[in-house]
Amino acid sequence: VACVGVPSGGGGGPAGDGAGVQVTAGDCASALMVAAAAVLVARGRIAMPRRALWAFAPLAATLGVTTVASPDIASSLSGFVRDVQIFVLVPLAVVLLVRDRRDLGIVFGSVLGLGLGEALYGIWQALTGAGASIGGANVRAVGTFGAVDVMAMSLVVGFAFLVLTAFALVAPRYGAAAVPVALAGLGVLALALLLALSRGSWIALAAAVGLMLLAFDRWLAVKAAVCCAALGLVAVGLLGGGGEIVQRYASIAGSVSAPDQSVSDRYNLWAAAGRIWTDHPVTGVGVKNFPAYRDTYAGIELSSGSETDDPVNGYQRQPLLSPHDEYLLILSEQGALGLAGFVALLGAVVWGLWTRRDARDPFWLIGAAFTAFLLVNFLYADMGGPTCVLTGVLLGAAACRAFGLRRHPGPGPGLVSGEHG
Repeated sequence: VACVGVPSGGGGGPAGDGAGVQVTAGDCASALMVAAAAVLVARGRIAMPRRALWAFAPLAATLGVTTVASPDIASSLSGFVRDVQIFVLVPLAVVLLVRDRRDLGIVFGSVLGLGLGEALYGIWQALTGAGASIGGANVRAVGTFGAVDVMAMSLVVGFAFLVLTAFALVAPRYGAAAVPVALAGLGVLALALLLALSRGSWIALAAAVGLMLLAFDRWLAVKAAVCCAALGLVAVGLLGGGGEIVQRYASIAGSVSAPDQSVSDRYNLWAAAGRIWTDHPVTGVGVKNFPAYRDTYAGIELSSGSETDDPVNGYQRQPLLSPHDEYLLILSEQGALGLAGFVALLGAVVWGLWTRRDARDPFWLIGAAFTAFLLVNFLYADMGGPTCVLTGVLLGAAACRAFGLRRHPGPGPGLVSGEHG
């Protein structure tokens, strides 16, 4: 998790330059983690749990079939490896290596530490003009990821916000000082999220936190909603309706009637992905092949790329390599077969969380909120950049809580009593 925040040194965007896959420090660390899990399984130290196998195997199988059926297998191989890494190997390794609640706490604690570090750095960037450019000023918080991965910091900080919110709800168990400390941390994370100017992260986080609060205490959810609305009105009054934050927030409401160029491009990419799937309904056009078909199916209104700028990487023009919707990306590149495997995995996690629900358990709250965040965020975003590994780790952590797995049947704090896979 800590390796996710290591700067990549610039050069390529979330999907590289289209010629390959961007390899980050987090990818290297995840390879070591997967190798460690494989060695332990091979030596008989841990067993492959049946529930996890049934959840991850369909996705691995459909990825293999759609890659073999790709019109350009060579270009799809790197995408196959990437998807297997993020959606199968990394989360499955987490399921195998997490033994008990203490291990799960280490995972979530590391996410919180990374998020707070990125938040503080992002706030400093926005205040000193060292962030990414927006509206001609370098005031957008991007953390250590830079403008080439402009969404990465908001995702990391959003995940940390979910973790800290869950523990803030149970903070009274740990003494009087725990609540104000948790609230102060949430304030830092919230400020960084505002300064990141990421509309998608705000929407997904609102849905995930709302679900968490409703599950924990409905009356608390109502009070929190009222407080957030009041704070929003105060902020608008103080800024006088100006400022990048208010304008960015207001643009969410106008994204249908008066979309800006970014939203307009996204609509065109969605339409192109839909047309590709219509012509290739079963197995799609192959993983990583969306860019090769994009211009054939997109309208002339689509711009040639997005622009990024920051003091470290300078001005760069990023090609539009995906439809910015994970579901449409899977449908266009892997067809209905690929989407079936993806839905099977997410459905298994959601069903497991539902059947083992415990609204007083912060680990369950985090697992449910993260899954909700992912499901909402995938409606207008897709996987890419250094946060892929972090998403895989958290998917594995949610699967741990959903499947109720633990390695040792003996005494100790297992995830769910009596569950041995």
